[in-house]
Amino acid sequence: MRRVTTNSPFETRIGYSRAVACDGWIFVAGTTGYDYATMEMPQDVVQQCRNALATIDGALAELGASLRDVVRVSYILPDPDDWPACWPVTRAAFGDAPPAATMMSARLQAPEMRIEIEVTARQPSGR
Repeated sequence: MRRVTTNSPFETRIGYSRAVACDGWIFVAGTTGYDYATMEMPQDVVQQCRNALATIDGALAELGASLRDVVRVSYILPDPDDWPACWPVTRAAFGDAPPAATMMSARLQAPEMRIEIEVTARQPSGR
């Protein structure tokens, strides 16, 4: 089993890994839109979506995978009306390998968080 961490202070405070690889599967924790280089959260939901997907892609890359290997994605947004603005970003991120997906509306940990994304991926064979 391999674990990936990022610079998120939440991982240490709460006690979780950004991603865990086990038996050919990769489980990426719910990821919000922080820019972990600056620890700032953009106000725009679209930028938060981009940041979350970039963090997820980085965690997958550390484990030899990419967004093309994602088989399941869950999107959580406090305001479902924000969701359509994110569609072009998610479509571009997953391209011609779209995973099974669910969007849920629920309150997130902090009011500035407008989207959280969680994925499950399959590691490519031989890696």
